[in-house]
Amino acid sequence: MSRRKYLPVIGLAAFTLVGCRQDMHDQPKYKPLGETPFFADNRQSRPNVANTIARGDLRDGDLEFYTGKSEKDSKADVEIFPIPVTKSLIERGHERFDVFCSPCHGILGNGLGMIVRRGFKQPPSYHTERLRKAPVGHYFDVVTNGYGAMYSYSAQITPRDRWAIISYIRTLQYSQNQKVDQLATEAKAKLPAKPNSEEEPIVPALPSDQGASATEPAAPKTGAMNK
Repeated sequence: MSRRKYLPVIGLAAFTLVGCRQDMHDQPKYKPLGETPFFADNRQSRPNVANTIARGDLRDGDLEFYTGKSEKDSKADVEIFPIPVTKSLIERGHERFDVFCSPCHGILGNGLGMIVRRGFKQPPSYHTERLRKAPVGHYFDVVTNGYGAMYSYSAQITPRDRWAIISYIRTLQYSQNQKVDQLATEAKAKLPAKPNSEEEPIVPALPSDQGASATEPAAPKTGAMNK
């Protein structure tokens, strides 16, 4: 049988398929922000249904966890973590701190991050007395809403990760101001040298005016940001 007999059939099939595809391209549809007389407000894009909550965003009334404010006083910062502080939480906080915080605050939390050394405004050291005594809710509020030259990180860092970072900040503060007589025996054995007095911190608190340790260069004179 000659192949020419099949050419009309193949051509008809190809024409039919092309026609169907073109019809699919031209089908009626709504486009974002377009206009239509179908709805009373003439808008194609419809507003969200009232009281709709996106999956994973249900806060379920846990004010302290999501705001860092006390349930008894919505303007007061919480003093205690609203979630258990575990080793895994601190480790998560360490990882998130290195990503989001260390460029400005430095890996030790002394305010000498890499971009500060290149001229960016210097934040205060976490090891000043004021910030060591600041409630954990204060840190949560700063990360959530920003403060001074620091903008909000609420879009980049989830509430749980904010608490994780704060737990690591507390760990940094504790490590830089710990006394020998408060350490466990195993930890004391790992010390490189015994301080002159067991009442002295293992690592002295960093100066409040610069926040620099003896092994680091002085901070650039870019001013200090009050948080």
